[in-house]
Amino acid sequence: GDSCKDVFIYGDIERISPEAPVPVFKPTHEESNDGMARNVSNNVEALGMTIHTLTNKNSIVKKRYVDNRSSQMVLRVDEHDHCSRISQHLIEGLKNNKLEKPPFGFESSQNEDHYDAIIISDYCKGFLEKEDVQYICKNNKNVFVDTKKNLGKWIKDADFIKINELEYNKNHELLSDKGFEEKLIVTLGSKGCRYNGKEFSVKEVPVKDVSGAGDTFIAGLVRGYLDTGSIYEAIEFAQRCTTSVVQKHGVSTVSLEELKTDE
Repeated sequence: GDSCKDVFIYGDIERISPEAPVPVFKPTHEESNDGMARNVSNNVEALGMTIHTLTNKNSIVKKRYVDNRSSQMVLRVDEHDHCSRISQHLIEGLKNNKLEKPPFGFESSQNEDHYDAIIISDYCKGFLEKEDVQYICKNNKNVFVDTKKNLGKWIKDADFIKINELEYNKNHELLSDKGFEEKLIVTLGSKGCRYNGKEFSVKEVPVKDVSGAGDTFIAGLVRGYLDTGSIYEAIEFAQRCTTSVVQKHGVSTVSLEELKTDE
């Protein structure tokens, strides 16, 4: 899917501008890391799995301005907010959980060409079109989809679809059709998530940043599912991962070691 560079500019806010009712922001320090699909990839690796990553090369940048005292984001500026579409020969070669003839320079942390699962992390910046997602879902197994696109029948062959409550309500008419209830995992923020009529609550923790939490969730979901074969246990594991990561500043990851200490 599409990836970006996440930049966090931290600063102090001590007064309101006399020119307009806006805060005066004084930067103190800056941090950056990989975001969107690359953050999913980083979370997958942090959870002890290996991954091949197909993503855009041109640079999308998300700059977040964060108040030091409250940890609240006061402004986000997106730069170069679009990328080129994935090569069609790559899409056509991705079937039966294998990628035929990987391209030169293909990012990989393993040499095998068989995948236990495929994660589609689609932020709707241009890297994947609906027909690309449809092809991948139709021709592969264990496909987990997290997309910002308005859903349609093109998504029906996905094995699991992570969607937040706002996105679910926007697509309610389609998703109420029979056949989607066992695919949809609806995240509810601090209330947890919902799957197939069952509510999964989460413990209350001090939240420092929710940026990238959805990326952590889907990485944990895949790890939990591959370990247990149960989507119910996978959801519980994914929520443990997310609960841990939201207690950190910025876009971050969580490791198996950290989860063990939290038990």
